[in-house]
Amino acid sequence: MEKQNEGVEVVENGNDTLLRKTDAALFAWPWNNLGNYKYLLYGPFLAKFIHSMYWKESMEDIWCLHILVLCALRGLVHQLWSTFSNMLYLNRTRRVSYEGIDYDQIDNEWDWDNFLVLQAIVGSFVYLNFPSLANLPDWDVRGLISCLILHIGISEPLFYWMHKLLHSSYLFPLYHWHHHESKITHPFTAGHGTFLEHLLLCVVIGIPTLGTAFIGYGSISVMYSYILAFDFLRCMGHSNVEIIPHSLYQRVPLLRYVIYCPTYHSLHHQEMKTNFCLFMPLYDMLGNTLNTASWSLHEEISSRTSTDERAPDFVFLAHIVDIMSSMHAPFLFRSFSSVPFSTRLFLLPMWPFAFVVVLTMWLKTKTFLFSFYNIRGRLNQTWIVPRAGFQYFLPFAAEGINKLIEEAILRADRIGVKVISLAALNKNESLNGGGTLFVNKHPNLRVRVVHGNSLTAAVILNEIPRDVNEVFLTGATSKLGRAIALYLARRRVRVLMLTKSTERFMKIQREATVECQKYLVQVTNCKEAKQCKTWIIGKWSTPREQSWAPSGTHFYQFVVPPIIPFRRDCTYGKLAAMRLPKDVTGLGTCEYTMGRGIVHACHAGGLVHLLEGWTHHEVGAIDVDQIDVVWEAALKHGLKPLYNSS
Repeated sequence: MEKQNEGVEVVENGNDTLLRKTDAALFAWPWNNLGNYKYLLYGPFLAKFIHSMYWKESMEDIWCLHILVLCALRGLVHQLWSTFSNMLYLNRTRRVSYEGIDYDQIDNEWDWDNFLVLQAIVGSFVYLNFPSLANLPDWDVRGLISCLILHIGISEPLFYWMHKLLHSSYLFPLYHWHHHESKITHPFTAGHGTFLEHLLLCVVIGIPTLGTAFIGYGSISVMYSYILAFDFLRCMGHSNVEIIPHSLYQRVPLLRYVIYCPTYHSLHHQEMKTNFCLFMPLYDMLGNTLNTASWSLHEEISSRTSTDERAPDFVFLAHIVDIMSSMHAPFLFRSFSSVPFSTRLFLLPMWPFAFVVVLTMWLKTKTFLFSFYNIRGRLNQTWIVPRAGFQYFLPFAAEGINKLIEEAILRADRIGVKVISLAALNKNESLNGGGTLFVNKHPNLRVRVVHGNSLTAAVILNEIPRDVNEVFLTGATSKLGRAIALYLARRRVRVLMLTKSTERFMKIQREATVECQKYLVQVTNCKEAKQCKTWIIGKWSTPREQSWAPSGTHFYQFVVPPIIPFRRDCTYGKLAAMRLPKDVTGLGTCEYTMGRGIVHACHAGGLVHLLEGWTHHEVGAIDVDQIDVVWEAALKHGLKPLYNSS
């Protein structure tokens, strides 16, 4: 989309190119500037109900409670559909569009629930002007029939006519482009629109519900059931997951004109010249706007099997970090997963439930698809080993975890994945020798197994200024610690290696050339580094240990999770990471605490392995000679380092 001037941009409407506007009357929501404070607009409803019940000791304002409950249930309907839509491990073969939803679309749809606030306010005006609505019976079967007749006879054709009008060359660039800027449909897309459009939708919903009440057949159950069914079908149509089997349409051909399917509405979002109906394609048929490809595409999508699924080119095999971060998933809270993870208050009540789920996954759960993105025609996926960080340190759990990792590698090999990168504890040296266990056990693997630590080391080393002549290194005898120490020794940097094992220290020192060995120095406690202002942390560091660092020290780190920054007079680097190239598409989730478009260096290392077309495994000890090679390759392919610290 090309920006022309303030308030005007270029937008596509089918085959037409129009100028869209953002300053049309009734385009913006009145509470746009309130942010999350908009939810305070529900406050008067709760206050009025409580006042009526406790001070007036009557239920005359029970309608306030109904509005609040109905809004909560409607929000739940949208959330449950969002959860289902983002469960890629369940529905990936039935997705209408294989493209991913990116950060821009998520941000555009962030306030998808504005319409709930609007309809609560509209509902209150209706109740205040027609007090008899507060005394509706619980049930009246005549109301259900009347509501259905009013919907089919008035709401459906009214919506169809308004929708076509909104696609006109005059109204589309003023209003409806806002809804269609979401190229990949999602349940939240159903609520994404302008203030005017949702005022019109209030009329569409109000005709069957209020009409039924005004003719004397209204009931509370009709109000609830119609409005919730309305939202359910709207979310279904925008879900991007085909759930209606084609065999049902074949057995009952008339049904395809009575109820639409996700494929049907997705075609409208793709072409924007057909399929305008609300829920009933009958009106598109009558209006000659029914896309003739709808049913053949529906048959193709609903008959897909796992064998029809495109195999990813690259897989990043991650795991759950901890219980709290397990809720940082797009199938739980899409908006929350699109920003870096941090502990939020709303997560605390759900911690016990998340803990139970994590333990339940321990019983019988396989590695599952979590997210994906595309780069230069290659499909990259993140798979999750359903184990939390603490489980990796339980001796009796090691065999089961390795079995899950092995099964994932063999599956990747079977379906044609080119590179699989092991994340964090999945490549733990004590668990599987940094992936060596699997490569040795299966020497004929076609998939390349990569731990990505060469690039992790490169990122850390390139963050260290060239004028530094001494560093203090913890986790010094680990895979990364060893590589960092040997590389710095080659740069004639004195490395204070914290380890109590003289044997392990000597083994690493002997790997250095004779002239470089003197730069590797064994220390046994943090006190010996009290004059060194460059600390590289590869092992958890306590506040007492950090206290030995002199003022002005910078802490680089490769420990997961990162250390807590206790020292205010020092600076702390983030975990080694790189920013993905700009031509990545379909990325809408953040990797743990990483920012948008940023991935851990081991993830980036696996991606570089793929883009370079390297055919070797990268497992076990890090080849120090390859650190610069991997670094230059990463830069060549557009990955960028982050030299920020906080």
